[in-house]
Amino acid sequence: MDHPLIDLINQKIAEAEANGAFDNLEGEGKPLPKSDDPENALLNRLVKESGGVPEFVTLSRELELLRAELRDTDDRTERQELLKNMSMMEAKIDLARKAYR
Repeated sequence: MDHPLIDLINQKIAEAEANGAFDNLEGEGKPLPKSDDPENALLNRLVKESGGVPEFVTLSRELELLRAELRDTDDRTERQELLKNMSMMEAKIDLARKAYR
């Protein structure tokens, strides 16, 4: 079943095309860049262009904060908790890296 607004969408595209909205676009006539992940290529490009970073990068930054916290504490109980959290964070980073590939 088509989208309920498909006729309106097609009309707007046809109008834009007739008005030259698609003329002289950057990259016109060039092949699309190759992608290792064609299913998510558009999503990956949008995330990259908007300044987003992969989840494993964000998690790695959090791990660095935990390491700094560990260096700054002498409380044995707190150190054990931090080590446990760091171990979990490393596992999350590993999973996120595998998912990113």
